[in-house]
Amino acid sequence: MTDVKSAWADHPGYRIDLVPCRGTARVRAHGVVVAESTSALRLIETDHVERLYLPRSDVRMDLLKETDHHTVCPFKGRASYWSTADVDNLFWAYPDPFKEVSGIDGFLGVYHEKADVEIETRWPDGATSVNRFPAWGDQDDLVALLDARPTGDDRFEAPGYHERARNVVEGGQLLGQAIVAAARTVPDQRVTWASMTFPRAAGFEAPIELAVEELRRGRTFSTLSVRSTQYDKLVAPAVVLMDSGSGDVMRDVVDMPDVPGPEDAVPYEMRVVGRDLRIVDAAYSPDPDAVGPPLIHAWVRFRDNPGELALRNALVAQASTHWTIAAAMRPHAGMGEAQAHVSLSTGPMAVALAFHDDAPLDEWFMYTTRATWSGLGLAQGEGRVFTRRGQLIASYMLQAMVRGMIASGGGKDASSAM
Repeated sequence: MTDVKSAWADHPGYRIDLVPCRGTARVRAHGVVVAESTSALRLIETDHVERLYLPRSDVRMDLLKETDHHTVCPFKGRASYWSTADVDNLFWAYPDPFKEVSGIDGFLGVYHEKADVEIETRWPDGATSVNRFPAWGDQDDLVALLDARPTGDDRFEAPGYHERARNVVEGGQLLGQAIVAAARTVPDQRVTWASMTFPRAAGFEAPIELAVEELRRGRTFSTLSVRSTQYDKLVAPAVVLMDSGSGDVMRDVVDMPDVPGPEDAVPYEMRVVGRDLRIVDAAYSPDPDAVGPPLIHAWVRFRDNPGELALRNALVAQASTHWTIAAAMRPHAGMGEAQAHVSLSTGPMAVALAFHDDAPLDEWFMYTTRATWSGLGLAQGEGRVFTRRGQLIASYMLQAMVRGMIASGGGKDASSAM
């Protein structure tokens, strides 16, 4: 057997990251559980699909048979393979991996294309939520994307991401990044309002650069401009209002809608491990034949509650652009979310979000969204975010584009927004 030459020296920019998989990873082949582990690893590799690796001790090796199949990876080494009774070469391992990926020693990778691979999250109340692997990512990944870090005076950067299934950055993510950048520019005040428009789409392949300008810095109120760019092109300008805080002079809160709680709502997988999402009456549906009123009530909770207010606000903002388009489609037979970016060009054009009270996000809270108008290729919606106890966290308004797809020169969605 010839030695395998490592390519690491010739490709210094290549990356393979081993990230602990939070939750229980499970592999089923033809209905039989052949592996289950709370110590699995996500292997994230440059220009490759994400892979799951499980400790050999958590794989039912008694159900596997080693084959004579071998492959060579210039960044990992030589791989050996195992089959189940029904699936050929389902698992592989690198008995002698290169030192750069020594963390996979003693682990088996699995072809999620050949089996049912899932990540289960168990919640404090005993409930579970399940995500198919590969998911979009984990709650930690989502927070990392929102976590705009300073790079200089009034300058911030939010990272790109490896997932390319739909290489479009959501409008709510850009809004959340701007909120974090503003909050860290004026740390002694809190964000009370943020509005943003989306003149250009952004992708995950490169970071988002944020430039903050203090339009007015006051002891009580401040107004900031945040301009998000990618490749030196403007993708999303924002205006953010800040407040140093005050006690109540008066207080009145709109009533929370009387809808079923999360236990009676329908789980919806939006590919984020560590986020439990449930939709009242299954109203958020890709089915074009599902018809109902232009309302969506979505219960959400996260595995972890970020300690920084700006990151909690950013997580609330991230999903604020999800619901309006789907709500606007609901009354119309033959229209559904499955058509978005396929036969319909859709995306948010502008959003405004006001923050009211703060609440822990590892407890249930609900987005309630009503589409108030649709026509002329646009949709308008408004929504509120309540805790389970009826505390109002935030309010939002969104204008979106919904129109027939116009093929561009590259045959892609010609939408200028996300």
